[in-house]
Amino acid sequence: QLQLRESGGGLVQTGESLRLSCAVSGRTVTILAMGWFRQAPGKEREFVAGISPRESTSYMDSVLDRFTILRDVSKNALYLRMNSLKPEDTAVYYCAATFTLNSRVFTRVNEYDYWGQGTQITVSS
Repeated sequence: QLQLRESGGGLVQTGESLRLSCAVSGRTVTILAMGWFRQAPGKEREFVAGISPRESTSYMDSVLDRFTILRDVSKNALYLRMNSLKPEDTAVYYCAATFTLNSRVFTRVNEYDYWGQGTQITVSS
């Protein structure tokens, strides 16, 4: 059974940086498509960044050049490095994963089978 556990959320001010971590247990990250999603109050869960098993990456437009998704095979973990945070980045952030032989990045909620519990990020203005 695959388990995901996020950490690294918190309260920051506009312009500051954070790094989210997602610890993966049960399977190696090398056979997973993985992603970060976020959900703000009253809004649908949305794709933030994703990485394929072959480490292709994709980002939502509003975080491009600010966020970086990284995978560490030695630690079996996924990270999201977030720079220049803005109040509109405030949300619960979720790590997601699914087994795949596909080389593309998955960007839809229904393409992922496993989810972490989420971690809150609040960016104050």
